[in-house]
Amino acid sequence: MKQFFYEFIESFVIAFAQIRAHKMRSMLTALGVVIGILAVTLMGTAIGGIDKGFDKSLSIIGFDVLYVQKWPWSSVDDWWNYRNRPRLETDYADKMNRMIATNPNSELVTVVPQMASSKSVYYEGNAVEDIFILGTTDRYPETSTVELSEGRFFNTIESRTGRQVCVLGYDVADALFPNASPINQKVRIGNQNFLVIGVYVKQGKFLGLFSLDTQVVIPLESFKKVFGCGRRITLRVKIKDEARLEEAKDEVTGIMRRIRGLKFGERDNFSINEQKAFKSTLDPIKAGIAIAGLFITGLSLFVGAIGIMNITFVSVKERTKEIGTRKALGAKRRTILMQFMIEAVVICLIGGLVGLMLSYLMTVAVEAFFPSFPVSFSMSLVLNGMLVSILTGVFSGFAPAYSASKLEPATALRYE
Repeated sequence: MKQFFYEFIESFVIAFAQIRAHKMRSMLTALGVVIGILAVTLMGTAIGGIDKGFDKSLSIIGFDVLYVQKWPWSSVDDWWNYRNRPRLETDYADKMNRMIATNPNSELVTVVPQMASSKSVYYEGNAVEDIFILGTTDRYPETSTVELSEGRFFNTIESRTGRQVCVLGYDVADALFPNASPINQKVRIGNQNFLVIGVYVKQGKFLGLFSLDTQVVIPLESFKKVFGCGRRITLRVKIKDEARLEEAKDEVTGIMRRIRGLKFGERDNFSINEQKAFKSTLDPIKAGIAIAGLFITGLSLFVGAIGIMNITFVSVKERTKEIGTRKALGAKRRTILMQFMIEAVVICLIGGLVGLMLSYLMTVAVEAFFPSFPVSFSMSLVLNGMLVSILTGVFSGFAPAYSASKLEPATALRYE
């Protein structure tokens, strides 16, 4: 064991001496690994960023919130069956809350109805178009993780009496009141004036599709005055523990069937949606991106490995006499094998470190200049990058090192 340790240290010393002696060649050889590791880590950063942005978007709709609606979020086969379902009613929320209150073992916290539409919002000479108007009740904050940057949410009295008050999304407030606070100012939605009582913090886009900062939340009764009662209704159901999501879904199903008066054997005429529907839709897309990225980065690493293998073969040819001399003096095959293997691995590690450094700098630049673009450079990427570098060195260095270790001393000494 002691002998092997000495051989290992000696092989490292010889490998570094050769790399120093041929700096330009070693640098050009490592370039293929630099590009390969850069591609691997950037792909990992992009996939990690997609996951990060996806989870951030899903946290907005709530991991612990179920959505009772007429239509499912996934694609449907029997379109007419869903089309002919009866619409939901806002008073379902009150009925569900009463049932929850009488069940001490309920998995549910509260149920909140909401209706939505699109409308322009005005303040004096400023206007913002196609704003998402959400009508709901005072219990809406119990089902939402979004905080207010200033002001407050409407209270129970304002909700039940249909007071014309509103809470603005960040972008709406910024567009209508660029240099002033909107609190206690009146904006016009449709033909009605609404008093601004709160402003949400900036949330960003949901899955990159639409901005959650371009919304205005008003009391449900006020919404009915402006838009009527013919809009689709969603029931937001807050659950106690997301780990018991399936039990909560079963409870919601049972309550809804009682409210709808469905008999045993009859199909549900409502859908219970959750964020998992988005995950099941996007997971295949992420997998496809990962496979395509790994294929491309694998090609880059393969080309780099072939380059290192070629240069290592050249190095073996150049140092044939040296190999013969060492073997004639008693060097073992494993010593020669280790020497050239270590040289290839060290070159790959240097290339890997440079590639990781460049990848990190590019990630920092993206975060600085494109803050809305999700990127994620983690320690696992660094460890994976170093592991891939070592494996590339082993793969590319083994064949030349093995051929060097098999040289006969007499033949190697006669080599010209």
